[in-house]
Amino acid sequence: MKPLPELTAFLEGLPEPHILFDAQYRILAANAAYRRQFSPDRSIVGRHCYEVSHHFSVPCDQAGESCPLAQSKISGQRERVLHLHHTRQGEEYVNIELSPLPGADGQPAFYVEKMEPLKVAQSQPASQGLIGRSPAFQRMLGLVARVAPSRATVLLLGESGTGKELVARAVHEASPRAGKPLVAVDCSSLPETLFESELFGHERGAFTGATAAKGGLVEAASGGTLFLDEVGDIPLPMQVKLLRLLETGTYRRVGSTELRHADIRVVSATHRDLDRLIAEGKFREDLYHRLSTFPILLPPLRERRGDMALLAPALLERVAAPRRLVISPAALARLDAQPFAGNVRELRNLLERTALLCDGDVIEAAHVDEAIATGRLPVRGAPAPVAHDTASAGETVRAAGREALRAIVAAHRGNRAALAAQLGISERSLYRKLKSLE
Repeated sequence: MKPLPELTAFLEGLPEPHILFDAQYRILAANAAYRRQFSPDRSIVGRHCYEVSHHFSVPCDQAGESCPLAQSKISGQRERVLHLHHTRQGEEYVNIELSPLPGADGQPAFYVEKMEPLKVAQSQPASQGLIGRSPAFQRMLGLVARVAPSRATVLLLGESGTGKELVARAVHEASPRAGKPLVAVDCSSLPETLFESELFGHERGAFTGATAAKGGLVEAASGGTLFLDEVGDIPLPMQVKLLRLLETGTYRRVGSTELRHADIRVVSATHRDLDRLIAEGKFREDLYHRLSTFPILLPPLRERRGDMALLAPALLERVAAPRRLVISPAALARLDAQPFAGNVRELRNLLERTALLCDGDVIEAAHVDEAIATGRLPVRGAPAPVAHDTASAGETVRAAGREALRAIVAAHRGNRAALAAQLGISERSLYRKLKSLE
């Protein structure tokens, strides 16, 4: 059966890449946008979609990918997936939306695929944004692509250092609000006395020192996205006010009776166990349900097998600029063997130390070993622990680090900024480490 010329002409006029194909994966028509993006030098009609887009010799579901055509044959409905496609610029993440077109008998006669590049993530080393291609990373990214165009609140869950702020930015930039601000609120660093005025703003004379009216972060995010980082650290009294904002879309500045309306999309994140905090009475269950319309679990680095070869060069380029360093295969293997309890953040810090310890242009395994050794804080009076790629050894190293940190904090006489500089970490990271000692 041949497609109607009117249908082919309609697809040709669409700005996004579209193809029309049959149930045997044969491409019957492709518009100009598709031809430019995926096959500018060869004819497309008559070839299989999986050959053009993926360079596969078999359908996607037989090559370890999800296949929207196979899913649509089962459901009889429109299907959406996230795929890695070969383009003129290399492999890129692409949102696929497949729609079945019924024939005279009511059964699907043709299928139309619409493709939209997902610009917030890369499958190759890049200077910014999310990077990865492991199955765990792609599952997470698929959820980002699905929820981003909606208004749903998103709760990012996962261990510290997994890149929750980057994922929040990806949700924002793939949403209709991308042209408006993304405002981040570090809930763990805001004292309870300042939380309300920072979030909602205050009027002149609302409290001592309020010499002028000031808008809050909710106002600053108007039309865009409010990112609540470490939402598990919000003081309990402030959780009620945040719940009111989420339920009604309204708030009041401190010292004001005027009700204001908030045009924001809320994305929140935490590395804490909110279920345990709810059970302990430290986090409101109703607030949890408001924040977690669409939860996304970020995979730890140890579950992202194969991503180290992409992440390490990209992070090294960021921390070592303007130097152009290369990681040897042996050094990359050494990095891949590390447990990285601090995930991508720990990897970034390790690479920065490694770059400082390397005088040449190539990072070798010895440089990585030295950076790992200098990054540990051994217990006073005890030999430094020896690293082994096991969970027990990792716990030993972390316990040693906690005890050493206690000793350093007890001996320090300066402020928090000076202590963070001494340890070679940010004040935010220091704050979290200190809380973990409590």
